Amino acid sequence: MPVTAKGSFTVETKPQTEPTASEGVTLGRLSLDKRFEGDLVGTGQGEMLTALTPVKGSAGYVAIERVTGSLHGRSGSFVFQHAGTMDGGAQRLSITVVPGSGTGALIGISGTFSISIVDGKHFYEFEYSLPQ
Repeated sequence: MPVTAKGSFTVETKPQTEPTASEGVTLGRLSLDKRFEGDLVGTGQGEMLTALTPVKGSAGYVAIERVTGSLHGRSGSFVFQHAGTMDGGAQRLSITVVPGSGTGALIGISGTFSISIVDGKHFYEFEYSLPQ
């Protein structure tokens, strides 16, 4: 039965290479550093690839992020796979746990992660399942 974890996080991104532009599309590579609070307490480190288009509000990104910490009191780590697009400002985002990536008390974890941004602050809901 799925369980929902809720909380907030901060994120810092840093360019890893100089962005490259061709025909109006700019590609970038960034590092991700996150701090989670709430039902998930821990850190996330990862890599993000971005594509910014000349069309205002249209872009895409993919990322892989290792999360290490405690989820409802169970310690371990797992990996999120991100895929996101913006089409004229309309956002579509998919963040899922990579199967088989759980360690420690989080072995066997599966789930989906959603983000909302309110007044510049990031909030999450993480619906997940763990073996009994």
